[in-house]
Amino acid sequence: MTSKIHARCDGLGNPTRLTLTEGQAHDCTEAANLLEGLEVDAVLADKGYDSDAVIDRIVATGAEAVIPPKANRKFSGPAIMPCIANAISSNGSSIN
Repeated sequence: MTSKIHARCDGLGNPTRLTLTEGQAHDCTEAANLLEGLEVDAVLADKGYDSDAVIDRIVATGAEAVIPPKANRKFSGPAIMPCIANAISSNGSSIN
């Protein structure tokens, strides 16, 4: 039996909310708990949170979803990939 720790962090990487699930639980199942009460301009998440429902919830709050698409995603909407490029270019980093 394994477990996963899901974390919501502030802009400096400090955890502001933690939840624990069983290891086989999908990341998207915790998205609603992590997004609850969140008021930000952008949400950065890993591809485990790439789902239309999660992205729609983020966009509905007025924030930008910065989530890389899963390899099996059939459609990459405008809220996914362009945001990643903007986030990377705004902090001076680059993808090699």
